[in-house]
Amino acid sequence: MDVRKNGSRSGVYLVLAAAVLWGTVGPAQVLTAGPMTPAALGGWRLVAGGLVLAAFTVRPRRLRDVVPRGAVGPLLICAFSTGLYQAAFLSSVARTGAALATVIALGIAPAATGVCARWLTGERTGPVWLAGTVAAVAGCALLLAPGTARVDPFGLLLAVAAGTCYGLYTVVAKRTADAHPGAHLPALSALTLLVGSVPLLPWMLQDTAPLRDGGTLALIAWLGVATTAVAYWLFTTGLSRVRATTAGTLSLAEPLAAALIGVLLLRERLSPSAWAGCALILTGMIIICLPPRPGRRSTAPPTEATAAPGGDRAKPREVRA
Repeated sequence: MDVRKNGSRSGVYLVLAAAVLWGTVGPAQVLTAGPMTPAALGGWRLVAGGLVLAAFTVRPRRLRDVVPRGAVGPLLICAFSTGLYQAAFLSSVARTGAALATVIALGIAPAATGVCARWLTGERTGPVWLAGTVAAVAGCALLLAPGTARVDPFGLLLAVAAGTCYGLYTVVAKRTADAHPGAHLPALSALTLLVGSVPLLPWMLQDTAPLRDGGTLALIAWLGVATTAVAYWLFTTGLSRVRATTAGTLSLAEPLAAALIGVLLLRERLSPSAWAGCALILTGMIIICLPPRPGRRSTAPPTEATAAPGGDRAKPREVRA
């Protein structure tokens, strides 16, 4: 069996698993109902997740080898995107509600990823990606119950900014993995999380009282370990095996997972349009995960572009996932 095909498929499963874990963030907040402000919670989530991920991926004796030469710039961009995503997304949730903020941010993420990938790496999107993305984004729109969201223009703008940051992070992380094949992407992600928490320090320092609450600590532990450390390890490992645009579309499994968890665990009820949205998202995921048609098999490894001798980027190669 084709080894490259197996690697690409495993990358899809890893990214999907990360998206499912991210989908538990909202339900976990509802279950705990902690008193911590969203910005402070986001900062502590990054710190906890970054420390746990670093403990398993960064070796003190090889600390200098964690960041390859030439990767400092991309690392800072990823850290900036991570911190800004937390601040923008959580602020959008506070102004517009979790449902609308999630749908807008994640709905724009695939398009933002596609634009960033085209601009930064020259990656071309095909009709399969377009069909899967349109179906998934349409499904996200249907997940919104009509008339229940508070429309705040600035809140919507923050959600768009969050989705753009997600797309930028995905493309830059993927480009770093391609440019530095020997780099350990999960270790780089650990540093990205810790550096990304720095802009949120003012909110973290002002909101330390809830740290004495057991429920809040349990929430931070779940968000830090499961939805950050484990999820980022899954996402970055899978990202090295699939295209950035594919990863951006697969991330739309997050609102699907959140909706299903709400129904099964929180006893929430979905409207017929919301169920139709779930079906459309699932359809988009299936389209993206479909194997390539016979006769279009590529012999290139699953990367968007290969570095030519001397640092020049070679012509982008077509990949299957």
